Amino acid sequence: MKNLTSSECTGAHRAVRDTLDIVGGKWKLVILTTLIDKERRFKELAREIGISPRILSKELQDLEINKLVTRTVCDTRPITVEYSITEHGQTLEKVTTALRDWGLTHRKEIIGTQESLTPVTG
Repeated sequence: MKNLTSSECTGAHRAVRDTLDIVGGKWKLVILTTLIDKERRFKELAREIGISPRILSKELQDLEINKLVTRTVCDTRPITVEYSITEHGQTLEKVTTALRDWGLTHRKEIIGTQESLTPVTG
C-alpha cells in the first residue's frame, strides 16, 4: 500500500467525511440498498424499511438533493409517488454490498460469540 503525503491524507479524510455527510445516518444506506433492486412507491418503501413517513420524507429529500434518488409523481387517483435510484446512486452498489456482507459476517461472529458464552440449559 502506498504511503500518503500529509496533504493526500487530509484530502482522503475530507472525502470520507463528505461521503458520510451524504449517506450517513440510520436510514440513507438502507433506503439506497432497497431502491437498488427496483423503484418503490413511498408507502411501499416506508413499510418495507419500517420507517415513519416523516423521517422517510426527510431522508428521501436529502438523497434527492444529492442526486442519488429521483422522485416521480404518477398521474393516478389518488396521486402516487415513486422513488428510484439514479445512475449516480447506482455507483454506491459496491459499497452497500460490501457493508451488507460485512454486517452478515459480523452478526455471525457476535451471535457465535454470544452463543458460546451462554450456558446450555435443558
